[in-house]
Amino acid sequence: MHGCEPWSAEGGPNGVLVLHGFTGNPQSMRPLAEALADAGYTVDLPLLPGHGTSLEDLVPTRWDDWSDAAEAHFQALAARCDHVLVVGLSMGGALTCWLAERHPHLPGIALVNPVVQPPDAELVEGGRALLEAGMETIDAIGSDIKKEGPVELSYPGTPIAAGLSLFEALVDVEAGLGDIHCPVLLLSSREDHVVDPVNGDVVETRVSGPVERVLLEDSYHVATLDNDAPLIEARVLEFAAAVLGGPGGASA
Repeated sequence: MHGCEPWSAEGGPNGVLVLHGFTGNPQSMRPLAEALADAGYTVDLPLLPGHGTSLEDLVPTRWDDWSDAAEAHFQALAARCDHVLVVGLSMGGALTCWLAERHPHLPGIALVNPVVQPPDAELVEGGRALLEAGMETIDAIGSDIKKEGPVELSYPGTPIAAGLSLFEALVDVEAGLGDIHCPVLLLSSREDHVVDPVNGDVVETRVSGPVERVLLEDSYHVATLDNDAPLIEARVLEFAAAVLGGPGGASA
């Protein structure tokens, strides 16, 4: 899909991995990635498997596909950077937490409306029942934006089996939050029609590292394309400078 391509930029010795959400693509995170690149960081904004092409491509993909891709891009960025900060939106936030739980040396993570808590059993059972009835997709969850004008180039539907694999993975992601000891920047919309803001409460109370929480008063779920996008970019840049010492390290 035009505008949904992966994006990267070479900069200083410190890098930032930027991860998009479920049924979304790099377009939702591109302005933030470009702001980080403009500040001098080496930035990688990958396209996760099954995303950014057609809904049919996402149907057979699962959490292992997305987490394996996130790990591979993290390893590639870490191989050529001194330190790597990870930033994620929604499912990208879940992947960011998953990486932080496995890489205790991470200097910090930034989360925008992350999903970390599995839904209740009734919703999961409902999804399974729909699958058994022969349904592959349900209504779309993308483009939850308050601001007039911007549109997220997300899929027109949501694959049920792929979504269930995300829900199953969140059991382990939530259980491992206490293994996150690095600083966390948490950016939470007060009104979110895709991910319940209680997910932010779970992050804030369960991670072991220090949490700086910023409430977004004028944005919905895709806050990186919404009214609070300039605030998000400014706070992420401040956070990156604090935990990385800038794009060139402590001497920058």
